[in-house]
Amino acid sequence: MPPADTGASTVVVGASAPSSPVTTTAVPAAATHERLEPGRPGYRRMSFALFAAGVAAFALLYSTQALLPAVSASFDATAGQASWTVSAATGALALFVLPLSALSERFGRRQMMTASLAIAVLVGLLVPFAPSMGALIALRAVQGAALAGLPASAMAYLAEEVRPKALIAAIGLFVAGNSIGGMSGRILTGWVAQAWGWRAALAAVGLLALACAVVFHFLIPKARNFRPGSLNPKALAKTVATHLRNPLLVRLYAIGALFMTVFGAVYTVIGYRLAEEPFSLPQGVIGSVFLVYLVGTVSSAAAGRLVARLGRRGALYLAVSTTAAGLLLSSADSLAAVLLGLVLITAGFFAGHAVASSSVSRTATEGRAQASALYQSAYYLGSSAGGTLGAVAFHAGGWAATVALGLLAVLGVVSITLYGTRVARAERRASVPATATR
Repeated sequence: MPPADTGASTVVVGASAPSSPVTTTAVPAAATHERLEPGRPGYRRMSFALFAAGVAAFALLYSTQALLPAVSASFDATAGQASWTVSAATGALALFVLPLSALSERFGRRQMMTASLAIAVLVGLLVPFAPSMGALIALRAVQGAALAGLPASAMAYLAEEVRPKALIAAIGLFVAGNSIGGMSGRILTGWVAQAWGWRAALAAVGLLALACAVVFHFLIPKARNFRPGSLNPKALAKTVATHLRNPLLVRLYAIGALFMTVFGAVYTVIGYRLAEEPFSLPQGVIGSVFLVYLVGTVSSAAAGRLVARLGRRGALYLAVSTTAAGLLLSSADSLAAVLLGLVLITAGFFAGHAVASSSVSRTATEGRAQASALYQSAYYLGSSAGGTLGAVAFHAGGWAATVALGLLAVLGVVSITLYGTRVARAERRASVPATATR
C-alpha cells in the first residue's frame, strides 16, 4: 500500500530531496533510536501536551465562529463581513505557517510551539476589547499568524520523536485535541455570550487557551531527535519546490484544502441557519450544537484503525462518503436531520484530515517541516475560502447554496483520489512486463 490514500505509488522523498533548508549540526547517533511509542516513558506526557496545544489552537482560531450572528448585530455587519473574523485568522495562518516552520528548523519544534501558543494567547486576551470590526479582524489576523508556528512544528515533532508505527495514532490524538478545542470553544462562547455578550465569551476562550498553554509548557518532553542548524533560504526554496513537484504530496495538499473548504463553509454558516426560521435557536443552544465535535475526536483518534482495516485509500473513500451524506441530510428542515448531518460531516472531515496529514508526514522523509507546512497552508487556505464562500453562498441562496458548495468540494476529493488510483494501477501494469522478461 502506498503511503497515502490517493493511490499513487510510494514516493520516498528522501531519495531525491534537495539539501536541508538548514545547515544541521551533528547529534549523537543513539538519539535517532530513542523514539516514543505507547508504553514508553514520555509518550503519555507528549500525548497530553499536544492534546492541550490542539485544544488551545482550535479554541482560539475559531473563537468567533459561533458568535458571528452576535458580532454581525453588534457592528451592523453582513454575514460575509463578519465571516472575515474567522477567515482573516485562518488565512494569516496559511500564509505564515511555512516561514515559521523554517524557523522551527533553526530554533526547535518545542520552542516554536511554545512561543506560538504564548503570543496567540496574549492576543486572545486583547481581542475582546476590539473597538470596531476592522480592529477585530486585524487582531484575529495577528492571532492566526502567531498560531502558524504550532501545526507544522507539531507534525514535524511527532514525525521525529514518535516511532513510525505509532505516528498515525499520535497525530490522531493531536487532531482530536483540535476537535475538542473547536467544540469547547464554541460551546463556551455560546453560553457565555447568551449571558454576558460576545466580548465576555471571547475573554473566556482566552482564559481557556491560557490554561492549556501552561499545561503544554510543563508536559511537553524535550526533543531528542531534532538537529538544529542555521537557516538557508536558498535550500528552503529548493525544498519547497521539490515538494510541490511531488504529485503525491500535491494531491494530499489538495485533499486537505477541499475537506477544509467543506468544514469551513458549514461551520461558519450553521449559526446563522439555526438562528433563523424554522429553528430560531438562542445563542447558548446554538453553541451547544458543537458538541458534535466529539464525533470528530473519536473519528480522528480512530484513523489509525481505519487505515489498518481499509487501507489509506479505503479510509479516504469512507471519509468523503460520510461527509457527502451529511451534507445532503443537513438540507432537511428538521433539527434532528440537521444535527445528524453535522455529525456525519464532522466524522468524515476529521477522519479524512487525520489520514491525509499523517500521509504527508510519512511521505516526506526530508524537509518534513516544510512538507507539513505546505499541507497546513493548503488546509487553512481551504478553511478561509470555505468560510468566506460559504457565507456568500448562504447570503445568495440560503443553506442549499452552502450545501452545493460543499458537495462541489467533495466531488473534487473523489476526483483526486480516483485519479491517484488510476495512476497507481497504470504503474503496476507497466512494471509487470519488465519483471516478466527478466
